[in-house]
Amino acid sequence: MKKALFTVVLPLLIVFFLAFYKLDYYIMKPGSAYDVSQFVTVEGGDQDDNGSLSLMTVAMAPATPLTYVIAYLREFEEIIEMDEVRQEEEDEEEYSIRQLKLMTDSQFSALFVAFKKANLPYTIEYDGITVLNVLAGGAADGKLHPGDEIVEIDGKLINRAEELSTIISKKNINEEVKLVINRNEQLLDETIMLKEIPGEEHKRIGIGVTYSESKSIKTDPKVKVNAENIGGPSAGLMFTLEILNQLLDEDLSKGYKIAGTGEMNEDGSVGRIGGIEKKVVAAHEDGMEIFFAPDDEITENMKKVNPHIQSNYEAAVETAKKIKTDMQIVPVKTIDDALNYLNKLSLKEK
Repeated sequence: MKKALFTVVLPLLIVFFLAFYKLDYYIMKPGSAYDVSQFVTVEGGDQDDNGSLSLMTVAMAPATPLTYVIAYLREFEEIIEMDEVRQEEEDEEEYSIRQLKLMTDSQFSALFVAFKKANLPYTIEYDGITVLNVLAGGAADGKLHPGDEIVEIDGKLINRAEELSTIISKKNINEEVKLVINRNEQLLDETIMLKEIPGEEHKRIGIGVTYSESKSIKTDPKVKVNAENIGGPSAGLMFTLEILNQLLDEDLSKGYKIAGTGEMNEDGSVGRIGGIEKKVVAAHEDGMEIFFAPDDEITENMKKVNPHIQSNYEAAVETAKKIKTDMQIVPVKTIDDALNYLNKLSLKEK
């Protein structure tokens, strides 16, 4: 009886281990194309288009022994060490919050650039400082949480990141600061005794968090963006194009299925992103006809660290050749590059 039970349980334990035991790696693989119009709605905007503008995603998940082996055998799946994905001392919650903050910032930049291009009114509001990571052993350890917004320090309202750093720089070690934080829409008081920031070579005192400025933009007409489940900044370019597409009477897509990727910066430049190869594969599999890829500059310092590094555009072209796709790969350094390409594009014949 015991032997029979053992022969049943052992294989189940092995299968469970292979399928569910989490390794200190992530697996990145091709995701999907998502029509950006399902996430963006411009009040009274033009949505009567024949084509589409799609953002691209990659699928990212913690590795198990089974998925590790599968990824090792597949060309367009990548095994990534934990510290290549997360920042130092960053846990899963902090990583998720940072990715969502990057997406929020990306949406801000997309709105800012689109409304500037369309010559339409907008106002910017600064909403405080968002905590991304609480350093272990730092002054705020156990007091602040990732996602908290610092709105006040020592009775002074904080709107900009430099305001917080200026006040902290005038303090001494073991001096207390009184913070007001917004946690889940509830204002809380916290008193923190300043310490040296852990892990820094040149010792400074501080509250022991990494943070990012929180700002929002009000526009006329209003724009509703609902992309809470998409993390990271890489959809910025396509968000910008979709907002402009709805603001303008013309169909920027000209009837084509257009995908792309790239961080949108406030100056209109398109920033480098990770996983470009996987996104090209996913776009091809989802039937995209045109793909915008960041044509980022590779510096000498970057080559010293990684002699084989390629620009996003170069990597995208190489991948397109490998998978023998007919999809057109278009290099973009700025939002103007994308708009100029679309303006010259002939209407697709039905």
